[in-house]
Amino acid sequence: MSRVEFQQTVRAPIMVAGVGVHSGVRARMVIHPAQTGTGIVFVRTDLDAADRTVPARGDNVSDVQLGTTLTNADGVSIAVVEHLLAACSGMGLDNARIEIDGPEVPIMDGSAAVFCDLINQVGLRRQAAPRRRIRILEEIEIVDGEKRARLSPSSGNSLTLRARIDFETRAIGVQEMALRLKPGQFASDIAFARTFGFARDVDYLKSMGLARGGSLDNAVVIDGDEIVNPEGLRAEDEFVRHKVLDAIGDLFLAGGQIAGTYEAIQPGHALNNALVRKLLETPSAWCWETDSIADEAVTAVSASA
Repeated sequence: MSRVEFQQTVRAPIMVAGVGVHSGVRARMVIHPAQTGTGIVFVRTDLDAADRTVPARGDNVSDVQLGTTLTNADGVSIAVVEHLLAACSGMGLDNARIEIDGPEVPIMDGSAAVFCDLINQVGLRRQAAPRRRIRILEEIEIVDGEKRARLSPSSGNSLTLRARIDFETRAIGVQEMALRLKPGQFASDIAFARTFGFARDVDYLKSMGLARGGSLDNAVVIDGDEIVNPEGLRAEDEFVRHKVLDAIGDLFLAGGQIAGTYEAIQPGHALNNALVRKLLETPSAWCWETDSIADEAVTAVSASA
């Protein structure tokens, strides 16, 4: 018998305000409770578009340059959603309506820690409907030169992640991480890991209209073989931990929690989104799975349900 997992939403609204790392625009964001089956939906409250809602789904991903951007059919977009989505996934938040009055999710300290802390403070409310998870049935893989990402079946109801990165700078080098996500583990082991970048790229990014809100307060900056941030790293392998954090957020765009194994070499947003899209386009590779409240048996339904 398996333990029934129920959908969850926040107990009360959560307010967050901060600057966007790329736009430099300050935005106010409120995470509201939502009904079962809603998923994660963003709402641009600063726009007058006919449809201001942007569901967090892989087919709405419109840009993966230095972050994941979602755009709806009316052209309404919200950028850098991955850290917040990672917190939602890692904390077990299934349903939320996220109102935001700017083009980009606030970067906060460059990690998901603030979002996790706020969710913990408010708490989650168990809802009446059981959680639907995505069960991986067949292996799928994306290969882009030396980069690759794969989803494959595994036992249990959680997501296992394995990632490897290799950078020439000695500040990073080769880092590997493997973990099977358990309740509470994301907040303790992954959420604190900050995004990172290279000092040599700052001027170029700003000329492209990016990194306008970036600073040592919200990113780890590497100059040659040195860490610029005076406080140093939060963990020796903070870089690969952040890549795992990003992957958790990007994979949540499949539409729910994944029961399977994710493995990647040199992962990034483009690779992750290509993997999610391939998964959704391959019905034989997955199915929706819902715990039965009646007998706590696991019932699988077709991916098209």
